[in-house]
Amino acid sequence: MKGLFLSLYLVVINVVTFVVYGIDKRRAIKGKWRISEKALIMLAVCGGSIGAWIGMQVFRHKTKHLLFVIGVPLIFFVEIGIVIYFILMSYHIIG
Repeated sequence: MKGLFLSLYLVVINVVTFVVYGIDKRRAIKGKWRISEKALIMLAVCGGSIGAWIGMQVFRHKTKHLLFVIGVPLIFFVEIGIVIYFILMSYHIIG
C-alpha cells in the first residue's frame, strides 16, 4: 500500500510541477505576475524533479539559469538515491 501511495504521489507532484512550469512560462511571455523561483525549485525538491526537468525542456523555461540547469538534475539524482536507499532498507540489504 505504501508503494502505491508513493507512486501516486510522485505522478501527481510531477504533473503539477510540469503544469506550473508551463503556467510560469506563459506568464513570463505575457509580462504578468510570476511564480517565484523558490516555489519552482521547491516543487522539484518535493518530488517533482522529473516534471520540472521535462517542463524546462518542453517550455524552454529557466534553461539559462544555473540554479535550474544544475539544480533540477542534482535534485533528481538525490531523490533517486533516497528511493534506492529505502528500497534496499525494505529488503534488509542495508541496515
